[in-house]
Amino acid sequence: MTQTQTHTEALDALLAAARRSSDFASGTLPFADPPIAIAYFKTLIDDELLREHLLEALQTRLPAPCRSLEEIARALPIDGIELTDDVGAIQHKLFKGHVLLRLDERDPRCALVPLVSRKGIRQSNITESEFSVVGTNVGFIEDLETNLRLIRSQLNVPNLVVKEVSVGSVSRSRVAVLYLDGAANEDHVAHMLHRLNAVDFDVLFDTSQLDQILSDNSMSPFPLFTTTERRDRAVFALLMGQVAVASEGSAYFLLGPSTLFDFFLSTEDYLLPWVLASFFRIIRVLGVIYSVFASAMYVAIATFHYEVVPSGLLGPLINSRNNIPFPPVMEVLFLEITVELLREAGARLPKRIGQTIGVVGGVILGQAAVEAALTSNILIIIVSLSALASFVTPIYKMSNAIRFIRFPIIMLAAVWGGLGILMGCGFLLVHLTRLRSLGSPYTAPFYPLRFKDWNDSLVRSSYQRLNGRPGYLRPQTQIRYKPKPVKRENRLDKE
Repeated sequence: MTQTQTHTEALDALLAAARRSSDFASGTLPFADPPIAIAYFKTLIDDELLREHLLEALQTRLPAPCRSLEEIARALPIDGIELTDDVGAIQHKLFKGHVLLRLDERDPRCALVPLVSRKGIRQSNITESEFSVVGTNVGFIEDLETNLRLIRSQLNVPNLVVKEVSVGSVSRSRVAVLYLDGAANEDHVAHMLHRLNAVDFDVLFDTSQLDQILSDNSMSPFPLFTTTERRDRAVFALLMGQVAVASEGSAYFLLGPSTLFDFFLSTEDYLLPWVLASFFRIIRVLGVIYSVFASAMYVAIATFHYEVVPSGLLGPLINSRNNIPFPPVMEVLFLEITVELLREAGARLPKRIGQTIGVVGGVILGQAAVEAALTSNILIIIVSLSALASFVTPIYKMSNAIRFIRFPIIMLAAVWGGLGILMGCGFLLVHLTRLRSLGSPYTAPFYPLRFKDWNDSLVRSSYQRLNGRPGYLRPQTQIRYKPKPVKRENRLDKE
């Protein structure tokens, strides 16, 4: 049996399997000479494009008789037509919204015409989870071509490189890797492409799944890649020398290598004066520290360390816990779990109902818990502030990690008091310093220590000093731009 016969039989088997679906259409175009066999999935193609750009073009432009697929391709006013006899490529294109054309049923060679339907893709690209008060709110949508166009519209340079790979044995999802040639480290790009090509998965639903699949440590609760739906954040990461990953069907970009401090950076930091931006960034860091340790400190003090409480505060603290029958750890866990239940209920319910549940449920449950002597007034204030502080991080995945790590530290505080908190803090620091993101240290620029990169870490320096790329990313070129000395003239002196 020849190779052509083998390909023909494989293609016939593919079409026979596709005909089992009611949305699959196949037949011949009788107006062509000779008749052209056509096959496609009605739910994947655009009917208007099929009628106006393919059928009408073949009726008016196709020469008679038509001798080859090349003549068909030249007659169609459509870009991206592929001529192939590879059955694997034909299957992939057919299930991605291409129309299959054949001149001879004994010949496996086909023309694949892209008529992909855009129905079902949302048109609004306003950011939802990363909303910004200052600046634009241009975000990505679930269409890969649109997202790439948004990136290229702001990075108008030829060294913005986009490389596509296919992920998912069932979904065959298109995944694009973006990087700025001359800025991104070649090892980071190679590592990202190697990990994507090595992925063995069935269906890729969202880019966020790749955060776990490509992660250096999948057992860590901390996200090792930054995910964003904002165009400006993705463009900024590319300028810094990071690698971006996007997939079809997802409105999120994956950015790496990332550090712990990338999750505390907001796009508004670069739109406000550097003094204000630095102040708000420090507030975020302090808020996260408070959120992690506040409830544990209450448990440790109320259980073991009453002596550290000031005398003026000791009386109200004793009175608030006077009628509570539970130990402090049970009191804290009851309230923390109640807050988590309210969060989950508010997130899963429709938006209007969720807001009502969050506000009304929190007020009613808090007041009822105090009146029933299940918890103290002071603890309600501590837990409420802790819940608010956990959301100060601009990236939602980091706030989830902060919510989680509070519970083991609370348990350590209940067993060993202040020593348990120190042990939990030590374990946390060791774990963070051992983490890697695409092979780069997760706690840079503080470990390993890089003083030059402190300009944009806990504080944000002025643009006169932010002209370099972070050294821990090992970029090919260190300098982004060369600021000139600012010369300000006094108009009053001239007059």
